[in-house]
Formats: sequence, C-alpha cells, structure tokens
Amino acid sequence: MNSTIKKPLSVFSLVMINVIAIDSLRTLPMGAEYGFSLVFYYLIAAITFFLPVALVAAELATGWPETGGVYVWVREAFGKKIGFITIWLQWFYNICWYPTIMSFIAATLAYCIDPNLVNDKTYMLVVITLFFWVSTFINFLGMGASSWLSTFSAIMGTLVPMVFIIVLGAIWFFMGKPLNIDFSWHSFFPDLSKVGNLVLLTGIVYGLVGMEMSASHAREVKNPQRDYPIAAVWSGIIILSTLVLSSLAIALVIPQKDLNIVSGLLQAFDAFFKAFHMGWFTPVLALLIICGSMGGVNAWILGPSKGLLMASRDGCLPERLSKTNSKGVPVTVLFIQGGIFTLLCSVFLLMPTVTSSFWVLSAVTSILSLIVYVAMFSAALRLRYKYPDVKRAFVIPGGKLGLWIVCLLGLSSCLFTIAIGFLPPSQIPVGNVMQYEMIISIGVIVGCLVPWLIFHLTTRFNNNKKKADISFVS
Repeated sequence: MNSTIKKPLSVFSLVMINVIAIDSLRTLPMGAEYGFSLVFYYLIAAITFFLPVALVAAELATGWPETGGVYVWVREAFGKKIGFITIWLQWFYNICWYPTIMSFIAATLAYCIDPNLVNDKTYMLVVITLFFWVSTFINFLGMGASSWLSTFSAIMGTLVPMVFIIVLGAIWFFMGKPLNIDFSWHSFFPDLSKVGNLVLLTGIVYGLVGMEMSASHAREVKNPQRDYPIAAVWSGIIILSTLVLSSLAIALVIPQKDLNIVSGLLQAFDAFFKAFHMGWFTPVLALLIICGSMGGVNAWILGPSKGLLMASRDGCLPERLSKTNSKGVPVTVLFIQGGIFTLLCSVFLLMPTVTSSFWVLSAVTSILSLIVYVAMFSAALRLRYKYPDVKRAFVIPGGKLGLWIVCLLGLSSCLFTIAIGFLPPSQIPVGNVMQYEMIISIGVIVGCLVPWLIFHLTTRFNNNKKKADISFVS
C-alpha cells in the first residue's frame, strides 16, 4: 500500500529546499560587515559548524528517515521530554526568525516605493505581518505546492540574484573601480582585540543553519537513504560558494560605515546599477528578491511544524494540535505560530531603530537554534552507542573516533557562539545595553522554559485522564 504513494521529493527538490532554507539573501549584509575577513569567518564556520551539521544530519536522516527530523532523533536518544523541548525550540526560534526575513522583504519593497520607509516602524510592521500570513495560507495547500514554490523561489529568487551580484562584483573588480575592502593577507584575519567584533559571527553561523530541516520531509523523499547524503553534498557546495562571493560583492561597493544590515543588499545593487546605468532593472530585481525570501519562509513554516505534529501525536502536546487538513498540514499549529509571530513583531516598536530590532531578533533566534544543535550533536553520539545495529546508508567516516571529532567540533562552535551571542555587537547601535541584554535573555529563557512547562502539564493531564478512564470502566 505505502509503495503506491507518490513521493514528490527528488534529490533536486531536496537541494532546492536546502538552498532556499539556508542560502538567504538576508544574511549577506551581515557577512559584508566584516570585509575580506568574512572569508576567514565563513571558513571557520564551515569547518566547525556547517560540515559537522551536514555529516550528522546525513547519518541520522538515513538511519531514522521518519517524518519529524530532529524531534525523532533526539526522542530516540534521550526520550520524549528532551525531544519535545528540542523541537519546540526549533519551532520557536523560527517564529523569532520570521520577522527578520520579513523585514528584509519589506525593505526590498520599500526601495521600489520610497527608501526612507526602511526606517518607518509602522510600515515595516504592517508589511511583514501581511506577507507572513500569506505564506502561512500557501502552506495549507500541502507539501506538493510547498515543494514547487521552494524550487521556483530557490532558483529565481535566491540563486539568480546571488549569481547576478557576483557577476556585477567581478565586473566592478576587473574594471578597476574603487574598492571598499582590502584584499590582503593582513585584512583576511579579523581584529579580535574587541570581543564585540566577534558578535556578528552569531549571524554568520545562524546563516548556515538548516541542513537538517529537509529531513522533516524524509517520508516524502523517493529514496531517503540514497538521496539525502547526495543532496547534502550539492547543497553545501552551492550554499557556501554563493554566500561568500555575494557578501564580498556587497563589501566591494558599500563602505562598512554606510552598510545597513537590513537593506545592505539593495544598497549594493543600487550602487552597481548607478555605475552601470541599469536603474531600470531595480523593480524586476526587487520582485525576484521578494520571491526568494518568501520561498525561504515557506520552506521553514512547514518543516518544524511537522516535528511538533509528531510530538503532539506522542502525547507531548494537547491532542487537538495533532489535527491536520486533507493535505496532512497541521493547521492548528500554523495558526498558533502566526499568532505568536504577530505578537513578536512588537519588538519593532520597542527598539530604537529597525536595524537594532532586526539584530535583537536575529540574536535570540541564533542562540535558540544553536541550543537545538547542541541536542542534535549529543543525540548523534548517543544513538551510535544505543542503536549500533540500525542501518545507516551514510555513516560519518572514521568510526567512533570520527564521530566524536565531528560532534565535538560542532558542540564547541555552538557553545562558543551562544556565549558571545548575549553581547552587543560593536558594529550596531542597540541603545540601552542592559535593555538589549534583558530582551535577549528573556527571549532565550522563555524559549527554554515554556516547552518544559507544557510537557509536564500535558503529561499530567494525560495521566489524570487515563486514571479517570480506568476508574470509569471499573
């Protein structure tokens, strides 16, 4: 019976889902803030974080290909409670992330109307809320429609603009036009004399999260044991090369002091278009960028929600949250997600500028996401010893020693980045430092405590219900 079910996801589909989920245009200005040293940061992040995530996700996804991804892996390693807390964090940090990518969409749209709107909090709030709910309703159509949109937006809305700005940057460089970064061995290494200079690293590391997300759709892949590792390799090559080269292209034309981390990509395209007399192309480019960003949101809206759906069916959440529509989409979870998102957008009204609001949400999102990866790396170690006989089509090379090296690299990078994530970045004005650190701390604490409380309340309710049912029968 199951063999006759149509599986909509191929290797190409998986690569496109990974690309649209990770290869975000939004993160490019953060990388450009570092100038030529961004190459150093990306190399470090790739070796200590991105590569370990890809290797661990490939092993776990091919050993446990059930729908649910991280939730299933952590549940099998440490039980339902830790599994639920982990998937809740993945779900919650995505809700924190949505306003940042939506603000990027709003900034792109503003450049076509009036660039000054980028600093208008009311405009930003209205636009990001509207676009998010549109994305939510698109996901009600199911995985087939979601996969199609991810593929289309990955190509037209992410890869095309990235390749375009890389080409423009190369032309600018070889024409001998003024450069705003110094390509030298000295500038390759960052200035580490101030800890604040390292804080934007959280943005770069967070820009590389998500390789495991496509594992949430494992049951809808034609051959997960074979296809997932292949897709991970191609995804990594495409993502790292486009992120590094695109960020360098921005840094070429926009001085660091003038770079806006929300609209920096548009600033760079504007500079290129003025130099090459291509202003007419701005509206077309804006539409492509909006398409790519909407695809990124679309790719993340459904993935973590499926993990939460599995947790609900395991009794970690109230039973009503496990209800789906005819397409298998957890609509109740998506509605709750949208409500929390709308409340979080109020951060735009509390922070002194849109840029600082953008960064605060990015910092909270990054820290919560890295806690999830701490759980994932720990689960990989535990599962290798707990279930050594489970068939894994892909196994991390080097035996148990190779596994420990990969996981310790990933764990170390996560813990270090979490530690510096609480500090204010020296490159961005955040207003009152105490208020800034309190907002981040509260966001992280709430993100961790809420799932713990929900799990215990739900478990207690379910146990009481069972006892009542037994008493009634007796």
